[in-house]
Amino acid sequence: MDGEANIFRRSLDFVYDFAAWLSALCLVAILVVITAQVCARWLGIPFHGSNEYAGYFMAAASFLAFAHTLNRGAHIRVGLLLTALGERRFWGELWSLAIAAAASTYLAWYAIKMVYWSWKLNDVSQGQDVTPLWIAQTPMAIGAVILAICLIDNLVTLLVTGRDNIRDGLAEQSHAE
Repeated sequence: MDGEANIFRRSLDFVYDFAAWLSALCLVAILVVITAQVCARWLGIPFHGSNEYAGYFMAAASFLAFAHTLNRGAHIRVGLLLTALGERRFWGELWSLAIAAAASTYLAWYAIKMVYWSWKLNDVSQGQDVTPLWIAQTPMAIGAVILAICLIDNLVTLLVTGRDNIRDGLAEQSHAE
């Protein structure tokens, strides 16, 4: 059973890391779009929708990076409050993860629903680029689903082992120095 759990753990970590790589590619895509926009402006060539595309990539980059960032301990957490709880820290983390898992699952559900209805209604952007919105919304919905999975993963791990998968970013930084 331990081997299967280890494979499952590595698979989830791979998903979180892969989403972070996709997030990094979205940041590169923002750079490409902005550079192309500047060049097009210099050459007097219209580049319709460049601002919208940069915004779509920014939303995708943000949502795809959330789970990876959470497990690396880089999100702002109430670490001081959790530390102040002392022996009751487990209950504070349990409460926090339960609320976050519920909220992120709710967000993921409605993000998927938004993509579905944008596709079903053939909703397009209002700019001259006329991009189908479901294409722009899909990476955000995928990131929301991965975040919900990550928070549920941390909640279940906390319940089973007494400790979540979130690294303590401050402790790691102090050890590196």
